[in-house]
Amino acid sequence: MMKHLQDTITLNNNVKMPGFGLGVYKVEDGSTVKDVVKNAIIHGYRSIDTASFYDNETGVGEAIQESGIPREELFITTKVWNDQQGYGNTRKAFHHSMERLGLEFLDLYLIHWPVKGLYKDTWMAMEELYKEGKIRAIGVSNFHQHHLENLMDGCMIKPAVNQVEYHPHLTQQALHAFCKKHDIQLEAWSPLKRGGLVDEPVLKQIGEKYNKTAAQVILRWDIQNEVITIPKSTKEHRIIENASIFDFTLTKEEMKQITNLNINERSGSNPDRFD
Repeated sequence: MMKHLQDTITLNNNVKMPGFGLGVYKVEDGSTVKDVVKNAIIHGYRSIDTASFYDNETGVGEAIQESGIPREELFITTKVWNDQQGYGNTRKAFHHSMERLGLEFLDLYLIHWPVKGLYKDTWMAMEELYKEGKIRAIGVSNFHQHHLENLMDGCMIKPAVNQVEYHPHLTQQALHAFCKKHDIQLEAWSPLKRGGLVDEPVLKQIGEKYNKTAAQVILRWDIQNEVITIPKSTKEHRIIENASIFDFTLTKEEMKQITNLNINERSGSNPDRFD
């Protein structure tokens, strides 16, 4: 169990990934994303999650350079977008991402969505980049169980991570169990359901007991469920608040109460219908 913001989870290839990080979806490139990433790093975050689709890799890269933190202490994730998929395109997209980030190596590269007929070729290119030592770990995002099964049928390297929408209204228990069984680490995007859970009475009630917000209760639930989580915020006080979850522990009963809020409701697209 994580006890500190910089504690790590060991992936299936023995790479250690921080269990808590910062997501930068929809954060504007340039000074905005730069300030956000620098603030997060100052306050102890070591994992930053971006994507070519977010169009802010340049700013993220500049923040990394200016942070003063040794590169090997940071864990950087980016993703290959849907129109960049396929074998040759993926290799090209990777090099463009690395140029924008200004990095020598990447910690984690993900397939952003399972584009039908392409994601296996995309994976082949990623396996090669991994073997060439350019990426420390490769994984997927928004993959249902059937996508994972299809990918693992014939692949040489099993995904280390599956990053999916995950929160108390979408607990993905069957997918989580499948990933655990196959030693694929689940990671949560939109852990706070884009703000759609902050007024949930159960979460507020549990929060009152520990003097925590509903958001902090959710993020604690993630961690106790052994799900890596990357809440996004542009506000410094919220970045600090999101990470202030290591001084309390939810009881088994409270964990169950939160899990029971599940209604299989998404705030984003369903991976079977994302086009």
